[in-house]
Amino acid sequence: MAYEAAYPMTEAGVCEIKTLPAGVVLKARSSKEYFSENNGLFRRLFEAIQKNQVPMTTPVEAEIRPGTMIFYLDPKSAQRSNLNLETGVERLAVQERVVASVGIRGGYSKESFEENSKKLMDWVRSQPGWKVAGEPYAVYWNSPFMIWFLKRSEVHLPVQKG
Repeated sequence: MAYEAAYPMTEAGVCEIKTLPAGVVLKARSSKEYFSENNGLFRRLFEAIQKNQVPMTTPVEAEIRPGTMIFYLDPKSAQRSNLNLETGVERLAVQERVVASVGIRGGYSKESFEENSKKLMDWVRSQPGWKVAGEPYAVYWNSPFMIWFLKRSEVHLPVQKG
């Protein structure tokens, strides 16, 4: 099955500045840290999109503390007013955002997230004219069930000129 991408993927090992488009997302929240959720946030979003017959899109984005995960709705589903969402899943509009991004190949672990967050933070500090404007978050391009060494992900760090 081909998935629609909300925005282009950053290549593994590459750091770049990119603009993420505005869109409509479904968001699941937890009071726990993301990595302690054991795919619970993904499961809630997956159930919501299956129940509402919404096409899968990529990627999903995960804030770490507290744990949240967002899933972009495709343009047709974003126009729907009849989405039936379970408790703990909400529909939100997100604005265009500018982020620094580092592309990653391999498992979705807390260690990988922390290592790549530091790498990205250091990279942004070396870029003239850019400054950090928020907390890093994870971006996952593949299902949690894909073999770890084939998985693609990113760490994003909100940035602004300055």
